[in-house]
Amino acid sequence: MLEDRTTAASTPPAWPAAYPEGYAVVDVETTGLSRSDRIVSAAVYRLDARGEVEDHWYTLVNPECDPGPVWIHGLTSDVLREAPLFRDVAEEFAARLDGRVLVAHNAVFDWQMIAREYARVEREAPVRQRLCTIALAKELRLPLPNHKLETLAAHFGVVQRRAHHALDDARVLAEAFRPSLWAAAASGVRLPLHECRPLTEWVDRSAPRAGRQAGYGGYRAGGWRPSRKRPACPYPNPGRYEEGKRLKQGMRVAFSGDTSVERELLEDRAVEAGLHVATSVSRLTSLLVTNDPDSGTSKTVRARQYGTPIVDEAAFGQLLQDVEPADG
Repeated sequence: MLEDRTTAASTPPAWPAAYPEGYAVVDVETTGLSRSDRIVSAAVYRLDARGEVEDHWYTLVNPECDPGPVWIHGLTSDVLREAPLFRDVAEEFAARLDGRVLVAHNAVFDWQMIAREYARVEREAPVRQRLCTIALAKELRLPLPNHKLETLAAHFGVVQRRAHHALDDARVLAEAFRPSLWAAAASGVRLPLHECRPLTEWVDRSAPRAGRQAGYGGYRAGGWRPSRKRPACPYPNPGRYEEGKRLKQGMRVAFSGDTSVERELLEDRAVEAGLHVATSVSRLTSLLVTNDPDSGTSKTVRARQYGTPIVDEAAFGQLLQDVEPADG
């Protein structure tokens, strides 16, 4: 049972009608951080509309590969050898996600790992929206020195028992999410919900060629949802974006982190406006678009090193409405 860390003063007079009807607080431990990495354990705390715990669930998962950073998650090959495969737990996992908003700390990572596992077994995770507790903490302007899970937990007086154990991390997050949810409701804060779209372009390397051609055409060796091949930008790079001015055709734009608009759609809009979509940040990058400039990703770190301008998704959307034509 979650401890009641809300106060009478924070209790909203009426619960916001637009808030979701239920949540699935999720944590997954993985073999690594790349697109080809696998889940080794997963936990779900199901919460009702007001953040009260309904039940919880935990499972190990045999990743069918090296378990990766054992020193972090503590799960060795010996421990995982007899664990169920993801396909064996997919139905139970789905039942606990179905019809709920997926809540996680850095939710885009957990969502993508889960979605990839479902795509590998040719299924879709029944999740249509996600909520990142980092984004919610920012919306609430919580006085946190950083956005680590342990920092958020400490803010609400939640005690961590086993960091990087999926079940305990999910419990800690659920306990921190409930007072966050109540604070948002009391203040009339709009929850930072993002759309989740199923990933369906996975092809196993071992799949027969005919199978690859039959329905999973996104295959490339070692890849997951490879970047679509776009025609080269026809305009020269005019340099960096300057605050207060317009974007100009030919500018190199990179994206980092979670976006409310599907990333490929956002990139398509940029290309249609005459911009060059870059997959990395270099000294030639005109602009980095990210909703979390303090995330510490390689792109945000490089952007700071090079002095590359950074704007959020909303600002970029406004800039896209009036892109200056290229010279000549």
